[in-house]
Amino acid sequence: MKLSSKKRIAASIYGISPKRIKLDPERLSEIKEAITKSDMRSLIRQGVITKLNKRGISRSRARKLLIQRRKGRRYGKGTIKGSHAARLPRKQEWINKVRSQRGLLKELKKKGLLSVYNYRVLRNKIKGGFFRSRRHIKLFIDEYNLIKKDGN
Repeated sequence: MKLSSKKRIAASIYGISPKRIKLDPERLSEIKEAITKSDMRSLIRQGVITKLNKRGISRSRARKLLIQRRKGRRYGKGTIKGSHAARLPRKQEWINKVRSQRGLLKELKKKGLLSVYNYRVLRNKIKGGFFRSRRHIKLFIDEYNLIKKDGN
């Protein structure tokens, strides 16, 4: 018994796909006799024709992967797509570097280890991109004895 037309009519009433229409197998004779949309509506009210829930996409696999990533897994060379600059933009890298270097200078100045003049010189060097890292600044300060001594 072909009931595709009945399913189609019921689907148009619900405003969904015919795939989501479920017909009660014990009352097929009633469904077969229903011709008009009003007949179908009465069957829907009686619960002979029902609609199935939408089929979603399971997130269980995605959740498992997320747990692994939080542990630090799945970030090997084979996973990386995009250049270093694409993953951490050059500008952001620069901002992070400069902020940490300026923070170091601020700390040294607050402790009274740097004179205002040396602070200003080093700050300008940071602005010009002279230093590679905080460590590089420390090496430079040691090399040129820019830290104030107790006598000064």
